[in-house]
Amino acid sequence: MADDLVKKIEEALAKVSDPHMGISIMDMGLVENIEIEQRDQTIAKITIRPTNPGCMSAARMAMDAKNMVEQVEGIDRAEIIIAGHLMADAITEMVNKL
Repeated sequence: MADDLVKKIEEALAKVSDPHMGISIMDMGLVENIEIEQRDQTIAKITIRPTNPGCMSAARMAMDAKNMVEQVEGIDRAEIIIAGHLMADAITEMVNKL
């Protein structure tokens, strides 16, 4: 089941584009990791690493990714982790609060 969910998540993330490049974050290789956690809810943890540590679109891509993944059937909540960005911790915290 987890493999099926990962596939569905990859398909959802393929619809999220880097606003500057107009290319899917999946095609750009920005999605570093996808994990599924089963607790009282099914949580998808996605790590995104922008190409530039100062990327001004990192928060937007993270929020778009969260919104798309939370629409995947079988996923209750998405957690987005931004890595390799100057404001990684702040963006990660902000996106996951909403």
